Parts: sequence; structure tokens; C-alpha cells
Amino acid sequence: MEMNMKLEIISFGKISEFIGHQQVEISNVTDTDQLKSYLETSFPELVGMKYKLAVNQNMIQSNQSLKNEDKVAIMPPFSGG
Repeated sequence: MEMNMKLEIISFGKISEFIGHQQVEISNVTDTDQLKSYLETSFPELVGMKYKLAVNQNMIQSNQSLKNEDKVAIMPPFSGG
């Protein structure tokens, strides 16, 4: 069964130059690993870039499941203390 999910994609820094803020409706994506594959296919500029994902304002360290209406932020590496 195909599952459609609405996600809000928010991007920052250099990444926002080619992704921008958008609502996406995607199917067969249930976790952040699958979302990364989807994003890297849709936006080849991401391939080879280092970036982090945050889901609903929580930084993701490992694969995490996604649900409908989640907000996903794509952030370039940043430094600071």
C-alpha cells in the first residue's frame, strides 16, 4: 500500500539557495534515511554535502521514523559553542 505523507521542508544557509521552504507530498518515505535519499535524488546538490536534519526542532543523530505533517529542517554544518 502506498502511503502519502505531507512534510514541511525548511532549509538554512547555502542549502536554502536551491531547496527553499516548501511543503512536499511524498510517498513511500517513512523515516529520515528514506527522506535523505529522496532529497538527494531531487536535489543532486546535496550529494556530497554535509548536512544535518532536525525533525520538529529536534536534531537527528540516527534514523528516525517520520509521520504526516512533520517539519523537517535541513541544515548545513555549523560551528559555535
